[in-house]
Amino acid sequence: MREVTISSEPIELNKLLKYESMVASGGEANQVITEGQVRVNGQVETRRRKKIVAGDIIEYRSEKIRIRLA
Repeated sequence: MREVTISSEPIELNKLLKYESMVASGGEANQVITEGQVRVNGQVETRRRKKIVAGDIIEYRSEKIRIRLA
């Protein structure tokens, strides 16, 4: 699992996927979230603008990241 440090919280899920290069674009981020391909803390998340905070674990495909605050 990779640790990702953010400077302020919360951050929206779709922006996080894009910033961390887990997807190629914001449009792709919105699509994979809407299709239920992303998990937040082990639960399928379909809200594109879900607020992500320190301690959250994001899973997409074979990648898993844990969010921490700087």
